[in-house]
Amino acid sequence: MFWRYWTASTASSIGDAVTTVALPLVAIETLHATPFEVSLLPAARFIAWLVIGLPAGVIVQRLPLRGAQIAMDLIRAAAVAWVPVAALLGILHLWQLIVVTLVIGLAGVVFDVGNASFLPSIVSKEELTARNSLLSGSSAVTQLGGPSLGGVLVQFCGAAASLLVDAVSYLVSAVTLWTMPRPRERQAAGAAGSTWSLIKEGWRYVTRHKVIGPCVVAATLVNFVCGALIALTPVFLVRTLGAPVSLVGVLFATEGLGSLLGAALTTRLADRFGSARAIRWATLLSATAVVLLPLSFAGPGLILFGLGNATFTVGVVVLSILTRTHRQSVTPPELLPRVMATVRFISWGAVPIGALVAGTVATWAGAREALWLVSAIAFLTPLALWTSSVRRLRTLA
Repeated sequence: MFWRYWTASTASSIGDAVTTVALPLVAIETLHATPFEVSLLPAARFIAWLVIGLPAGVIVQRLPLRGAQIAMDLIRAAAVAWVPVAALLGILHLWQLIVVTLVIGLAGVVFDVGNASFLPSIVSKEELTARNSLLSGSSAVTQLGGPSLGGVLVQFCGAAASLLVDAVSYLVSAVTLWTMPRPRERQAAGAAGSTWSLIKEGWRYVTRHKVIGPCVVAATLVNFVCGALIALTPVFLVRTLGAPVSLVGVLFATEGLGSLLGAALTTRLADRFGSARAIRWATLLSATAVVLLPLSFAGPGLILFGLGNATFTVGVVVLSILTRTHRQSVTPPELLPRVMATVRFISWGAVPIGALVAGTVATWAGAREALWLVSAIAFLTPLALWTSSVRRLRTLA
């Protein structure tokens, strides 16, 4: 069952990676959007976590898990397919891109919470770190090849038409999930009570936990930086550094290279140094790497951008895998969907805020100046861990 679960997740990730390049390029190249307008796209996608992030845990517990995930895939496929259709008809506008990304984000919230809650039911606790590393590694491969593919597709087919790849990927994911055996519905036991009381129970567990709490603070800060980089990267590369569209996809793909390396190293780092030590040093490495981004320049200086982007992602992936594995291991099963939803509501809710702040600063001061500000903020992530109870631990468990 795990391998079908893995296939569905990977298929969806391929299209997501293409869209990461194609969607902002539709805004930049086709609609001639400003930096602030471009920042509205990642903000719209991730603001979904602020809108339904907390109720998503209850939704996942109260709906048939497989059916809900299939429905979310079909909704996302229909939404993203609208962009090339509207472009073909000559009626595409920025507000439509924002609505499409918002719909994708809302459906993605429910899908992701369900995915994260489903994994512990099909693998043992001893396998969680390895399986999470495999999923992150697979995602890294798609991030490595997807943006490059996206850049090539945009170059030869146009940004809007390349989004059809994403629509097909969601359909492949839906079909794969449909062929899986119906999972044993174990959510109902923990879903008694009002929606608000269930949400509060998950919130209290996360915020009062001596390890999960500080890790969520670190994840929130790192996601603020990620949101800022999502908004700034296409504008900085295309307009400040003058990089060709095809090369933008390659530079985006360095994130996948960093993810792949991080996923490959995580288990070894945790075994050798301990998971708590690993995330403390990984976040410090990531913050240092962000400094390379505003230092990059046109031509050979683009290597600095690629190196910084890849190294930053290594630390992010190590933090993500080890903290996610810890949550899945220590949280009672009846609380897990709500805990995962609460963590993502808090941490992923920082992504649209980071995107909007970065877009605003870039509009008034310039993309490079905005990147310098993001570089300074990045050091708050390791600071949050080094000043918390996690600083005394060797392992998170």
